[in-house]
Amino acid sequence: MGPHPAVAAIRLAVRRVLTDILDDHGRIPGPPTHERPPSPLVLVACSGGADSMALASALAFEAPRLGVRAGGVTVDHGLQAGSDLRAADVVTRLRELGLDPAESVAVTVGRDGGPEAAARDARYAALDAAAERHGAAAVLLGHTRDDQAETVLLGLARGSGIRSLSGMAAVSGADGRYRRPFLQVDRQTARKACMAQSLPVWDDPHNADPAYTRSRLRHEGLPALEKALGKGVVEALARTAQLSRDDADALDAWAGRAEAGVRDADGRLECAALHDLPPAVRRRVLRRAAIEAGAPAGSLFARHIEEVDRLITGWRGQGAINLPGRVVARRQGGRLVIRQG
Repeated sequence: MGPHPAVAAIRLAVRRVLTDILDDHGRIPGPPTHERPPSPLVLVACSGGADSMALASALAFEAPRLGVRAGGVTVDHGLQAGSDLRAADVVTRLRELGLDPAESVAVTVGRDGGPEAAARDARYAALDAAAERHGAAAVLLGHTRDDQAETVLLGLARGSGIRSLSGMAAVSGADGRYRRPFLQVDRQTARKACMAQSLPVWDDPHNADPAYTRSRLRHEGLPALEKALGKGVVEALARTAQLSRDDADALDAWAGRAEAGVRDADGRLECAALHDLPPAVRRRVLRRAAIEAGAPAGSLFARHIEEVDRLITGWRGQGAINLPGRVVARRQGGRLVIRQG
């Protein structure tokens, strides 16, 4: 008798990602031999919740069958009483699954960008450090199709353009470090997989706290949409993310090629050449220039780029535009100058 359907689904998703990682490193899947050196180390980021526990269990099952070394990391954000004990318990569960190394990393969460963004920044910094410390080739994240749908809706609410509608990438980070095997797996499947394997899970109270935007969207916004539009909203939003990502990638590539043609011999942006570009391509060139000048990508929104764009398309002698990161954009002598002020 085979595994529970939910367990089979998550294992298949992880097997595909591990095979991709091996391919990226020029390895033939299979246990190590004298001719085949040990495979890269793959870590799973595990909070102890259903999604990440399902991911950890699938990694523990599939990794040895492909000759992959597998470990786990849990991040203690220190935002709740007893978080250190919860983190220690997660490490124990990871070790019981056979993951090695398995460790907890404590972080200090700042305030920049709000509580959710600050916690995310601290978490990814800790995961980056853990990957570097252990020499890991990849870190698996347990984001599901439901998380993807929420991300698309949050991007839509911000009005930040097609890139924000593309949601989370299956592969992201430096050198493709972060992998998300569950973007086509719904949250309920992950929870069923844990139940079928008798895996204890921890439900983060922040996920039900209406003080957090994503929590309100999860418990109020999406259910209201499904009530009004019928089932299938989550699947449709996830599909929108993939289609938007394909379009955004193509436009980004176009902007990358176009950028060289809108700079003068000194590398300055020429307003006339920018004006001739399609708006979607021009705004991408402007965004890239702002980020290169020091504007934080996460704080640079569509409204910022629209203001800079008006220096090109609606020039009336207006003054400089202030951007995040103390970056200033101004028009001077037919050139667009973007630099830290």
